[in-house]
Amino acid sequence: MEFKAKGIVLIIMLVVSLALAGIGFYLFQGEHVKNIQLTSKVEDLNSKQKIAEKKLSDAQRALSNLEAKLKEATAQVSALTIQLQEEKVAKEEAISRLSQMQETLDQQKKVMADLEKEFNKAQDDVRVIKTELKKIDSEKVKLESKVKNLEAKSDVELGKIVVSPEAGQAVQSLPMKASGSAQGLEGKVLVLNKEYNFVVVNLGAKDGLTAGELFSVYRGETYLGDIKIEKVQDVMSAAGFVSGDLKNKVKEGDRIVKKSK
Repeated sequence: MEFKAKGIVLIIMLVVSLALAGIGFYLFQGEHVKNIQLTSKVEDLNSKQKIAEKKLSDAQRALSNLEAKLKEATAQVSALTIQLQEEKVAKEEAISRLSQMQETLDQQKKVMADLEKEFNKAQDDVRVIKTELKKIDSEKVKLESKVKNLEAKSDVELGKIVVSPEAGQAVQSLPMKASGSAQGLEGKVLVLNKEYNFVVVNLGAKDGLTAGELFSVYRGETYLGDIKIEKVQDVMSAAGFVSGDLKNKVKEGDRIVKKSK
């Protein structure tokens, strides 16, 4: 009985051992499977980590490239900003210069218009002056012709009127060009030119006449005014009017008498 009991115990123990071994093996198998799964997961995670690290590295390189490009783009933006500012300033300066040039152009147009008016007026004045010059040339020719005729006749004796101190009236003297008297050297007006305010008299250097001398003009015994010798030739001289209204009083043939100093 005791042997059977030991056998039963042994059997039980064997069964238990087998059960425990089965359980242990089962557990071991489960752990082994779990280990394999964990190992697989670890390897998968390692693979994913490597992939992630590679992606991270690629991302870092891309980020570095992007940062470099960003810096370059920032530099380009700064350069473009400066260029735009410079172009803006240049544009404003160009607009200002253009405005000044337009203002100057307007002023020049105005000046040109004024000059054109002045030019047209000058042309009109030139035409008037040409007309006057033609008239003056015509008068000059006539005057030169008259003077030449007078010079040609300078040898002809001219009459002279003297005042008798005793009688106090005019008497006709002997024919002669000029002579002295109690009132001084006497002559007569040969030519009257109102336009240029002068007369030509029949006294000259041969009569001792000099520029600057004064003569009184008479018509008969009536005093008309004074003339001043300005240009002296041999047998005649030119004299200007001392008073402006005298040119409207004097006539050719009026008597002149040298004024005493």
